[in-house]
Amino acid sequence: MELEIGSIYEGKVTGITKFGAFVLLPMGKSGMVHISEVANTFVDDINNYLKEGQTVTVKLIAIDQQGRINLSIKKALPQPEQAARPARPAGNRPAPQQRTSAPRPAAPAAPRTKSQPPVFAPDQSTLPKGDDSFESKLKAFMQSSESRLSDVKSRNDRSGGGRRRK
Repeated sequence: MELEIGSIYEGKVTGITKFGAFVLLPMGKSGMVHISEVANTFVDDINNYLKEGQTVTVKLIAIDQQGRINLSIKKALPQPEQAARPARPAGNRPAPQQRTSAPRPAAPAAPRTKSQPPVFAPDQSTLPKGDDSFESKLKAFMQSSESRLSDVKSRNDRSGGGRRRK
């Protein structure tokens, strides 16, 4: 009888280490159950789950190039049922919104209190019109950005640097 990956076997625990347990399979071959494959929960101490001489059900999950047999106890266990999610019909999904390249009109400026940061709306005169090239759009953006940045700097200079010292 040859070992097959994915098959389930009964075996006897022959040794326990801090990183796993060695299990003797019916064919006389020995494999290892890594500590992460012992239970569906976190295993801090493998001795809380397994004892030497204990018979366990294992699933063969891999045989590496050196012939080592990797086993799993948790994959041999029946899988817990997950709560079924109600299926949504495809027709009930909202349609994805498409973006347009037309600029939005600037919102009217609301009176600002000291606790609110300033709201910057793009200057409509600096926005590109129609199908301009990337370079012209970038130039317009840079001009608008530099203008806003200089406004912020001048406002901070007038108010004492923007930060108050204690």
